[in-house]
Amino acid sequence: MKSAMRARDSARLSTIRLALAAIKQREVDTRTELGDAEVLGVLEKMIKQRRESIAQYEQASRKDLADAEKGEIAVLSAYLPQQLGDAELDQAVAAAITESGASGAKDMGKVMGLLKSRLAGKADMGKVSNLVKTKLS
Repeated sequence: MKSAMRARDSARLSTIRLALAAIKQREVDTRTELGDAEVLGVLEKMIKQRRESIAQYEQASRKDLADAEKGEIAVLSAYLPQQLGDAELDQAVAAAITESGASGAKDMGKVMGLLKSRLAGKADMGKVSNLVKTKLS
C-alpha cells in the first residue's frame, strides 16, 4: 500500500484499500482474526464479483467501467498464489476422482469437496467444477 501511495498509483491504492476493508469486515463479522486460507477466500470472492461486473458492463456497452474492473482483478490477482495450468488441473481432478471412487455425476460433491481444499487459491473453482462435470459424465 505504501509503494502505491509513493508511486501515486490511485487505482492500485484504492483496490488495495478495498481488499483490506473486505478482510477487516470479515474479521469483524466472525470476531476472529483471519488466517491465510480465509484471506485467500475473501480475495477470490472479490475477483469473482469483479468478473460478474465485467460481464454486466460489457452487455451494457460500458467499456470504461469494464476496464476499471479488469484493472482491479489484475491488482487482486497479484496477491493470490500462482494459478495452476490446464495440465496440472487435469491431473488434480483425475487424482481426486480416483481417490474418491466417483463413478458418475451423483458423486460430484465428493470430488469437489476434495478439490476445494487442495486447490484453494490455485484455480478458479468454476472452471474446476466444469472440468469435473465433463470427466464424470
